[in-house]
Amino acid sequence: MKTMVPVLVVVLAAMFGYAPFLIGGAPYESTMGLVQKIFYFHFAAWMGMFAAAGVCGWGSAVYLFKRRKSADALAVAGAELVVVFGIIGLITGPLWGRKAWGVWWPWDARATSALVMWLIYVSYLLLRRFGGPGSERLAAAVGLFGMFNVPFVYWSVNLWRTLHPKTTVIPTLPVSMGLPLWFSTVAFLGLFTVLLTLRRRLEERRTDLETLHLALEE
Repeated sequence: MKTMVPVLVVVLAAMFGYAPFLIGGAPYESTMGLVQKIFYFHFAAWMGMFAAAGVCGWGSAVYLFKRRKSADALAVAGAELVVVFGIIGLITGPLWGRKAWGVWWPWDARATSALVMWLIYVSYLLLRRFGGPGSERLAAAVGLFGMFNVPFVYWSVNLWRTLHPKTTVIPTLPVSMGLPLWFSTVAFLGLFTVLLTLRRRLEERRTDLETLHLALEE
């Protein structure tokens, strides 16, 4: 994977450079007009956040039951990316919502549950930073809990009446809208993969260095 990272970076740079042109060529949505085009990055950012939550949850579960430091490093990297991609979604959402719905924040099921999920991973990182000795296991439980929120957030629009469209809208998009949507999603997931690889590697190096420091002190 290490040798693939530079190649992926080049490919992703080309994809993100081309994405605005592809999105610009997509037709306007009949009721929202130009502002609807935020959707192509908004949806893609949430997919990146969901993927990161899955990785964090998986790494947390492995660490809880098998105490593998590599799994803990993977969980930390995933949690940080949940926060990063979540911020993108939480910024683009209100920008879109203010024009489409007349409010910055609707407090509907999707928006509120997504915010709660994002805050769960913020708490994970705060716990890791300030929790003291043994906080890794408690944080792992938080990361695992956060992962189980993913299907709830995704399906919330189908369970309650919200301003957000139902999940069934995505498969019904015409090719002219579906192509830029999935192109952007692949680009964001590719970015997620590169950042996850680099951040996990950095966390593993940090853990190794911390172990050496403790050994020297003894």
